[in-house]
Amino acid sequence: MAHDGGIAVDTATFIRMEDGTEDDWAKIIACELPFQAQQADRLLDHLKLLKDEVGGFAIDRLEHSLQSATRAHQAGKDEEYVVCALFHDMGDMLGSYNHADIAAAVLKPFVSEQNHWMVEKHGIFQGYYFFHFLGLDRDMREKFRGHPNFEHTAEFCEKFDQNCFDPNFKSMSIEDLRPMVQRVISRPRRSIYMKGD
Repeated sequence: MAHDGGIAVDTATFIRMEDGTEDDWAKIIACELPFQAQQADRLLDHLKLLKDEVGGFAIDRLEHSLQSATRAHQAGKDEEYVVCALFHDMGDMLGSYNHADIAAAVLKPFVSEQNHWMVEKHGIFQGYYFFHFLGLDRDMREKFRGHPNFEHTAEFCEKFDQNCFDPNFKSMSIEDLRPMVQRVISRPRRSIYMKGD
């Protein structure tokens, strides 16, 4: 018996996975399901870490994320797309050099291949707007020209990323967006931990 968040829970008895039993794994799954149900709230809590981190921009990184999601919602994009827009830069705090990879990895179980690719590659596509100021190739995205998701990702960066630094823009709040996040994050599509069809 152990305590999980102050609640006594019946736990597995093994100290090495190779010694685990079906009963042990039934106990683990019983604890894991409520934990998984809170995934959306944990992601939104992590997103709040972007608040007050300006990094030289006119607004903080959280407001940029909210503007991106709000503009996508106002343009009539579906909930999954809006959630991708909200979380596209969530990796900024953990991976300054690969933030898009982090966001894509977190979202992968819950979004389409197309939207996953968009989040994963948006850093390169976003570079079209500023890489030349850093001595980099602004056309780095061209190596993906012809990919089925090229235009989808270019449109995201043009309409819902590069233009989301406006201090006068009225964004939706995290609480406004929470129901969408909960719906999208509650429906994993793919994971090594899921049985196939």
